[in-house]
Amino acid sequence: MTVVRFSNHSSTIFELKGSAVDEDAVWRAIDEERARLADMLESLDDSQWRTPSLCRDWTVRDVAAHLTLAHTGPLSATISLVRAGGGFNRMIRDTAIRQARLPVEEYPRRLRAMVGSRRTAPFLTALEPLIDILCHTQDIARPIGRSHPMPAAAAVAAANHIWARSFPFRARRRLRGFELSATDAPWRAGAGVRVEGPIAALLLVVSGRPAGLRDVTGPGVPRLADTFPPHGSGIVA
Repeated sequence: MTVVRFSNHSSTIFELKGSAVDEDAVWRAIDEERARLADMLESLDDSQWRTPSLCRDWTVRDVAAHLTLAHTGPLSATISLVRAGGGFNRMIRDTAIRQARLPVEEYPRRLRAMVGSRRTAPFLTALEPLIDILCHTQDIARPIGRSHPMPAAAAVAAANHIWARSFPFRARRRLRGFELSATDAPWRAGAGVRVEGPIAALLLVVSGRPAGLRDVTGPGVPRLADTFPPHGSGIVA
């Protein structure tokens, strides 16, 4: 089996063996990205905290609050799900809005407190918090005009995981008829009309975020725009 070993701007090195990824590398990437985001959050002013994020109905503050809930335990998750009437997206939305009542200074502090921990919310692998921190950091950074480069190797691992699973993004079904190809990393998925661009943009696309469209090219781009909801991303996972 071919092993592809590559690195990026961060210190993390991933070893990809087919679709398998070294879990230690995944956690190192999560730690690095949580610390980077904490640094950015500490520099935000009041208007930036109130800015609408790439997630529909969430401000930058709501997204930051959501990311600090990654260590939610089974009991708290069950209670929140019951309060939300059993709806997964409603539970995610409501818990973030409640968490957003905290002082903004709490969000970078709590993100840094997670660094070094391998705890996840119930039923999740290490790849879900990786997807969360990569995508939600862009949900925060892009609307406030911040450039926040995404580590390519980590984005490949995240995109592979999303593509291999139907829930919650349903990427393979939604993007049937497209071939997605990264121009800066060894990643390709799907078959059909071609869309290509940086892996960071393609990760946004497969996770249901139309903001990724501005960074991709190819004959499939006009059709690709029709695969997104008319009012932007409704995905909060």
